[in-house]
Amino acid sequence: MEATISAVRALMDAKPRAALGFYPTPLYKLERLSEMLGVSLYIKRDDFSGMSLFGGNKVRKLEYLLGDAVAKGCDTVFTYGATQSNHAMQTVTACRRLGLAPILYLNAYVQPNENDIRSNMLLDRILGAEMHIVEGLDGETEADTEARCFAMGKAHAARLEAQGRECYDIPLGGASYIGSAAFIGGYCELREQCAQMKIDPDYLFTATGTGGTLAGLMAGRRLLDAKAKVIAVAVSRKSAEYEAKCASLANECLEWIGGDKRISAEDITVNRDYFAPGYEQPNEAATEAIRLLARTEGLLLDPVYSGKAFAGLLGHVRGGKITPGSTVVFWHTGGATALFAEKEILGPLAEAEGAC
Repeated sequence: MEATISAVRALMDAKPRAALGFYPTPLYKLERLSEMLGVSLYIKRDDFSGMSLFGGNKVRKLEYLLGDAVAKGCDTVFTYGATQSNHAMQTVTACRRLGLAPILYLNAYVQPNENDIRSNMLLDRILGAEMHIVEGLDGETEADTEARCFAMGKAHAARLEAQGRECYDIPLGGASYIGSAAFIGGYCELREQCAQMKIDPDYLFTATGTGGTLAGLMAGRRLLDAKAKVIAVAVSRKSAEYEAKCASLANECLEWIGGDKRISAEDITVNRDYFAPGYEQPNEAATEAIRLLARTEGLLLDPVYSGKAFAGLLGHVRGGKITPGSTVVFWHTGGATALFAEKEILGPLAEAEGAC
């Protein structure tokens, strides 16, 4: 028996939440691209989540994460990511809104130029975040560097707490069960909009990095027994255990809100064909996808997350994996500030091109 949207919302409403975003975010049809591709293609504009001009989907998570921090009496927030992390920047923005002190430990996948600070790092600086840039050591993997960032943050928080501060730790991408559960509410929102528009999507595409957004969406889909197949496009290398990790996180979300259903790794579909050569590294498919959406619908994607996810959607349609006439929703996770990042992240998008 499927849960009703009102019942799921009641479970979510019982949790502490900071009002940071603007919901519902728009859902509408991409008319020109739908005609071109032969499917009914809709876009869910979670890049409009707010709260600033530079919004993105992490605001949903931060409403519950920082709601929990405030409820626990915390005054300082630690989080992590790459130097151009959307999550880190949005965390700083939300902390300023709530009067919390933000501290960042950032992994330098791309080495920033102190004489030309750009994009999210520039915003972090304007917002006055305390930033610690951590460079990878020789022979160290990305996971090793991230682990070192976490250890440094934990030690820093311990020093502050010894001085009487109350610290709150947010993992990469806000991908804890508290943050990820926000997308259960996001899925309810999508279902309400679809009902109003009299559509019933066959597919839902989204980018996946740390897995929090995917876990929350899958939990919401399971609670509502929706038919739309969720296809997540990986934006970085994922282990064979990634699906199981996301399923476990989704089940933690369901348990946290008191939902009575669970999912397994077999319920989760992750496409790994579009991330290469790596995180924050551009590729031809993403570049083409960004240009196509910009030139048909006047909408911008980013080269790190949404561009690669949209490339995956295009590949599925063009490759015949999606039946012509299907209804497809693309969940736009935001991140357009990456279009103003270092050229190593932008790739060919920063180069001159012939007239279109």
